[in-house]
Amino acid sequence: ASSSAAAAEASRDRLWFASWMRWIPTSRSDIIQSEQRLLTLVKTPYVQEQVNIGSGPPGSKVRWFRSASNQPRFINTVTFENKNAASAPTLVMVHGYAASQGFFFRNFDALAAHFRIIAIDQLGWGASSRPDFTCTSTEETEAWFIDSFEEWRKAKNLDKFILLGHSFGGYVAARYALKHPEHVQHLILVGPAGFSPESDRFIQFRSTWKGAVANFFWDSNLTPQAIIRSLGPWGPNLVRRYTGARFGTYASGNILNGQESTLLSDYIYHTLAGRASGELCLKYIFKFGAFARSPLQESAPHWKVPTSFIYGVDDWMDYKGGIEASKRMKVPSEVIRVRKGGHFVFLDNAVAFHAAVLYSCRKHLPE
Repeated sequence: ASSSAAAAEASRDRLWFASWMRWIPTSRSDIIQSEQRLLTLVKTPYVQEQVNIGSGPPGSKVRWFRSASNQPRFINTVTFENKNAASAPTLVMVHGYAASQGFFFRNFDALAAHFRIIAIDQLGWGASSRPDFTCTSTEETEAWFIDSFEEWRKAKNLDKFILLGHSFGGYVAARYALKHPEHVQHLILVGPAGFSPESDRFIQFRSTWKGAVANFFWDSNLTPQAIIRSLGPWGPNLVRRYTGARFGTYASGNILNGQESTLLSDYIYHTLAGRASGELCLKYIFKFGAFARSPLQESAPHWKVPTSFIYGVDDWMDYKGGIEASKRMKVPSEVIRVRKGGHFVFLDNAVAFHAAVLYSCRKHLPE
């Protein structure tokens, strides 16, 4: 029933895209196929599935994401089983904003040697369901991600796991661990968003006319994805140029080779150009400049899960936010900085990133 419902949803998405195909060269099947092509770079066998999380929170009259639809929603999930599955801990990996699980393609082989790896596309992203986004507050928007992740956990029958989140995914992972600490053995936050309060420099900038204009566009929810979609058939070339520059010319560490760059660029385009959904969360959780409306530093004294922060030395996310939060926590915590790494440290310097993850999980790995 789950697979037939997923197929029906994919069919509806194809119909929705049909009128757009002449302008926006993508579809949900293109997202899935680009993911499969990217994951051919990974040697470890994996299982891809669409995990049914139902149509809404149990006992609630409000359907998922304040939608009127009774249709079930699905979380795109890839699982890399460890050869020593009985003793290997489970590591769940959550991507950041404007990304999907395939961004971790350079990490799956190395980490699968030590963990059972499960990577997801958050609801509204990648090859997961993309329902209409109708949230109107920070609380509703956080619930969109936290509650859908919890239903996914139940559907996967996971009890205890290590949770890793990158950037915006780090914010979601932290909020989830605050609400459901009983399921998280250890929290790994990679360049996490939402820890530092708004700086005086940004407050001053927002008071200028340039800041007012920038803030207007932010509150208008003009997303990078909307720009890509507006470019139609010229979108893929723009994404290729971005990928080549960010992970090639201006990379902090190990640049992508030609095949990696081609496959990742194709994957990024299709995940960005897909139907707008989760991307519309931004203005409700963050102010202009990516400062959280409810900074996680304020919740640090209530932390119940041991936490490791991992930052690239060249990360634009301020590692001092992690240091300040760590000081306020009453549980074990640490801040690790990885050389030759930027915000996508797991791509920039994968080897050092893997070492940082293994060090963070040293108490959970078999000796």
